[in-house]
Amino acid sequence: MNTPFHHVPVMADSIVDLLRPVPAGVLVDMTLGGGGHARLLLEARPDCRLLGLDRDRDALSAAGANLAPFGDRVMLRHARFDDLASIMTELQIPSVSGVLFDLGVSSHQLDRAERGFSYRHDGPLDMRMDAGDHEHDGEARTAGDIVNGYDVHDLARVLREYGEERFANRIAHAIVAARPIESTAELADIVRDAIPAPARRRGGHPAKRTFQAIRIEVNNELAILGTAIDAAVEATAPHGRVAVLAYHSGEDRIVKARFRHHATGGCTCPPGLPCVCDAVKTVRLLKAGAAKPTEAEISANRRAESARLRAVEKLTA
Repeated sequence: MNTPFHHVPVMADSIVDLLRPVPAGVLVDMTLGGGGHARLLLEARPDCRLLGLDRDRDALSAAGANLAPFGDRVMLRHARFDDLASIMTELQIPSVSGVLFDLGVSSHQLDRAERGFSYRHDGPLDMRMDAGDHEHDGEARTAGDIVNGYDVHDLARVLREYGEERFANRIAHAIVAARPIESTAELADIVRDAIPAPARRRGGHPAKRTFQAIRIEVNNELAILGTAIDAAVEATAPHGRVAVLAYHSGEDRIVKARFRHHATGGCTCPPGLPCVCDAVKTVRLLKAGAAKPTEAEISANRRAESARLRAVEKLTA
């Protein structure tokens, strides 16, 4: 089923306000989706062009249509967000003015059963952000490879680390015992039955954390995030900004750690004492903690509920 690409941009006003003051130049949407944030940024900053990256061809196609009125102000590339440096070289962009990461999975991806992201819709065990041809330009590993191929210890590790699933061992053993597992509905039922009944009644769908963990493992999301943030900071011109929307505590920890590293220059000196390790600060934090969506935003868009927004501004050399 080919459904229209529908994705409501999360914390849209906050994102536009954060990137409105940056110098004229190129803005980068590292996770373009349907182009919702990108459109608002292009409208707010007519003196800027936009480079949009996404691993999902459906997203790029939808964004291309959505952003067509902006003409040659828009450059789109099928790429992971850790490919920024090579794409800037290709396009002869020496530096950028602002960078946005909107992490996680889109509503469109969840709603399309054949993509295999959702525990609510029956479909194949896929979950690849890039669902191209396996042997050519798509991601090779699928959710089915993990569900039916990982041993019980590796499965439990994935569920604990990426899903923060307290019943990781029980679920992993249940999955291995039920192999082969063919569909998302079958997997969701196995996970539900592996979780004690009292726990099923709290915290949303019992399979939510397992599906999240497997998706992150399939797409190597956390492994490439820190490197991508470092590259974004490096690519940003003085007074430019980098903003990241995270929806998972593991993502947010990485964002917080990398931003802190750049804000301190990696200083290892004891707190309260002068720095003697020659650390060089490259950014300033725009807020001490993470910004969160308002109640009105959450009411209008349930996906916003777990969002955490952090941002930094590049210092002058």
